Amino acid sequence: MFSKTRTTESGPQFNDIPETTTPPKPSETATSAAPPIPSPAPKKAKPAASVLSSDITITGNVRSSGDIQIEGNIEGDVRAQTLIVGETATVKGEVIADEVITHGRVIGRLRGLKIRLSSSARVEGDIIHKAIAIESGAQFEGSVQRHEDPVGGANNSSSQRSQSSNLSSVPSPAPAKAVG
Repeated sequence: MFSKTRTTESGPQFNDIPETTTPPKPSETATSAAPPIPSPAPKKAKPAASVLSSDITITGNVRSSGDIQIEGNIEGDVRAQTLIVGETATVKGEVIADEVITHGRVIGRLRGLKIRLSSSARVEGDIIHKAIAIESGAQFEGSVQRHEDPVGGANNSSSQRSQSSNLSSVPSPAPAKAVG
């Protein structure tokens, strides 16, 4: 590949001058090169939960397409993808989320695909769920109903009332009380 050449004359020789290359024309590369492969779209990282700290009091409804962690007080309905009610939090209103984790106090209806009441939870209201877990020590006063789509039917509460009134011959279950 490399060889040592003997130089008998001083000065540059014709063979010592590097060859210059011309860049290919754009029309030549377009026909001979394969089309570029698109890179896969980067996955969107899940944003962090919005935290409503313990010094916040909100009067009105709260809605998020993401996750919410509540440590303060809310007087109004809350809707989110995942909702965490912290130990110091109080929510007075309806809670609707795919996943609800309650460590604090909720006064109102809970609707969710997965609902978990931790040992420090204090809930006064009905729970409509697909899956539920209640830890020992949680306090709960209200009724529990299992639905396949508890979140999807949240806007049709009036139609659900009319359906439940048609079932007057079926006795309703007694409200459950869990006191720890």
